[in-house]
Amino acid sequence: MSLMQWASIGAVLLGVCWWWPGGVLAQGNFEIQVYGAETVTPGQTMFELHTNTAIKGTTEKEDGVFPTQHAWHETIEITHGFTPWFETGFYIFTSIQPDAGWKWVGDHLRPRLRAPESWHWPVGLSLSTEIGYQQRSFSTDTWTLEIRPILDKQWGPWYIAFNPVFDRSLKGEGTRRGFEFSPNAKVSYAVAPKINAGLEYYGGIGPVTAFDPLRKQQHLLFPVLDLDLGPRWECNVGVGLGLTAATDRLLVKLIVGYRFDWGGGGRTEPRTP
Repeated sequence: MSLMQWASIGAVLLGVCWWWPGGVLAQGNFEIQVYGAETVTPGQTMFELHTNTAIKGTTEKEDGVFPTQHAWHETIEITHGFTPWFETGFYIFTSIQPDAGWKWVGDHLRPRLRAPESWHWPVGLSLSTEIGYQQRSFSTDTWTLEIRPILDKQWGPWYIAFNPVFDRSLKGEGTRRGFEFSPNAKVSYAVAPKINAGLEYYGGIGPVTAFDPLRKQQHLLFPVLDLDLGPRWECNVGVGLGLTAATDRLLVKLIVGYRFDWGGGGRTEPRTP
């Protein structure tokens, strides 16, 4: 891709995220992923491993929360497709701390609905809700709720996805802040038959009623590659750059997933990147 094409991707991605009216809980770095609208095929179960680490992050405990620098976050995501328009995911969050070893962090449950393909809408649309617990040593909010609308579109080799996320604390220090806004977005381009290159954006802007000052907002940009490793596999790898003081400054991430059929009959086409 030319320099002009990369510049266009960046401009579109950041423009979408800043244009959307609204404003979250701090961007978690256990599951760093922009969702596509497609759900898992009925009868299939997707097993995914999310792994990431902050090469440059926080170095001391803040409000009793472990620092992020050089800590590895390992998440297992298990998602089963029940119908052409409904799936449910379950997350097991763990962390390997440099000075404290491997620890269980918490679990989340995520049901998701999508607009069926038979509706022939011009864009993909689905709605995810996620609720769960995380230990106080990893978050000042131990119970949280997330509402994630998901829109996406494929134009030839181009793909774009937008997740205007609204989340809130159910128990913890952030309960008084109400719903917060954390937009996620992605633009990618098929640079080869089995390789898509793109940019992902993750933000934490603050309560929907009053955005945080810019220095307290989180803005993270990931150049990424999506690799086609076979009809049942998916792989996403990227390097994240924090754009504000409140964001970890340098991260790396890897997501690897595999789909199983239970009872046969499931299709094996790769999911939208």
